[in-house]
Amino acid sequence: MNFQPPQRDANAEDAAHWDAVEEAAELLHEERFREALSMLRDVLQRDSKNPYAFFLAGVALFESGELEPARDAYRACLNVAPKHLGARVALSHVLRSLGDTKEAVREGMEALSQNPGDGDALHAVGLAYLARGEVVAAKKYLEAFLETHPEFEVAEEVKALLANM
Repeated sequence: MNFQPPQRDANAEDAAHWDAVEEAAELLHEERFREALSMLRDVLQRDSKNPYAFFLAGVALFESGELEPARDAYRACLNVAPKHLGARVALSHVLRSLGDTKEAVREGMEALSQNPGDGDALHAVGLAYLARGEVVAAKKYLEAFLETHPEFEVAEEVKALLANM
C-alpha cells in the first residue's frame, strides 16, 4: 500500500486534511487496520469533508474484508473529491468483488476519462470486463495496462490472465 501526501503546491486545506490522517496512514502501512479505522472515524467526526479520511477508511475496511462498508467509504470520498483517482479505482475493484461488474466498468471508465492512460484505471477496467465475461474488451485494457510498465508482480499476474484468455 502506498499512500502519497498531497503535492507540494496543494492548498492549505488539502495539506491540513493530509496532516489529520497521516498517523492513520502509518497504521495502515503496519497493517493495523482496526486502529487506523478508529482513528479515521475520529478524524471524520471532526471534519466530514476530509477525502483522505474517507479513502483510507475504505482501504482499512477493504483490507478487513468489509467490502460493502469499503464501497460506501470510497463513494463518500468521491462525494467530497470527485476527481480522487485512488478512490475511483478502488471503488471499481470493490464493485467487481461485490459482483456489480456493470458499475465496476463505469467507475473504471470514469477514472480513465479523468486520467487518460492511467495504469491503475486500465487495470481496473480490464479486470471488470473480464469479470463480465467480455474477453475482447478485457484483453484490450489489460494489454494497455501492461504498456504502462507496471510493477513486476502485477505485470506477471496480468500476463498470466492474458495467456489464459
